Amino acid sequence: MNLRIIKAGVLDTIQDMGRYGWQQLGINPGGAMDKWAAQAANILVGNDTKEAVVEIHFPASDFFFEKPVLIAVCGADFSPYLNGEEIPCGQPVLVNRFSILQFYGIKKGARAYLAIHGGIDVPTWLNSQSTNLKAGFGGYKGRVLQKDDEVTIHSLSPALLSLLGKKEFIILPWKANTTWDDNERVEILMLPGNEWDRLDSSLKENFLHQPFTISHQSDRMGYRLQAQALSVQSNEEVISSAVSFGTVQLLPDGQLIVLMADHQTTGGYPRVGHVISAHHSKLAQMRAGEKIYFKLTNHEIAENLLSKQQQHLLQLQNACTFKLSELFKTT
Repeated sequence: MNLRIIKAGVLDTIQDMGRYGWQQLGINPGGAMDKWAAQAANILVGNDTKEAVVEIHFPASDFFFEKPVLIAVCGADFSPYLNGEEIPCGQPVLVNRFSILQFYGIKKGARAYLAIHGGIDVPTWLNSQSTNLKAGFGGYKGRVLQKDDEVTIHSLSPALLSLLGKKEFIILPWKANTTWDDNERVEILMLPGNEWDRLDSSLKENFLHQPFTISHQSDRMGYRLQAQALSVQSNEEVISSAVSFGTVQLLPDGQLIVLMADHQTTGGYPRVGHVISAHHSKLAQMRAGEKIYFKLTNHEIAENLLSKQQQHLLQLQNACTFKLSELFKTT
């Protein structure tokens, strides 16, 4: 018995933490756009943080559970409902068989992550279960989830099954605190890129003080940003070099693009900055029309913020492991 898609969403795929070690062959890491949220969802249901999850965009798919499961939804809040009743984000939920999970509207964020206890059973390609849409491999048949697709999921343990009984679902009494960064402003920290100094001082000032609007021509490959056009001091060509998630490139028309999870492995546009790893999740939850403010930082701050983010996940993992072990003891 499986997880069945009874209505297709706009762009729902199976993703994990990414496919690393193949960039030299032109295969990008990919994986979840918001890896922090994907890991948090896995932790809530007792999975390894590297387990595959469903990355959900809105309008989202409708999911039909053919057997009892333990789930969690993290990341964006798309108003999740089970059998017509609203359930919280960031909290584990025991779900009985023949239940339907639907998403009714966007409250905040751009991508939600559905984790299922025991993981999702799809083939591994190059050491990852992530969907690579360009290559047509990984995930579920290398493509987005469609109506009538059936994805194999693992059975719920007898202990949790007995707790559920005949109830349609049970919301378990602990929740993930998703706020690890005290900075609520949509301010994205970045390190200067190799070609940062190609901008003159006035353009650098503009770059750091004007807002950039995320264009509707944005996707998992990159966010195109709209603002006053920038130009470089030198027309010297840039040798095609390695790029990564968060690389900020200056396009020939003077606009910027921020590379995201499905970015190409090399690029020939000037790299004026690199968004720090700890802010990838914040960036991934932004939608078209929202404004970004960039701020320069240094490696020490970037490393400290990443350490703080990982520490938050570790604390969540320790707490959830304890809560789940206690739950098993009482059943």
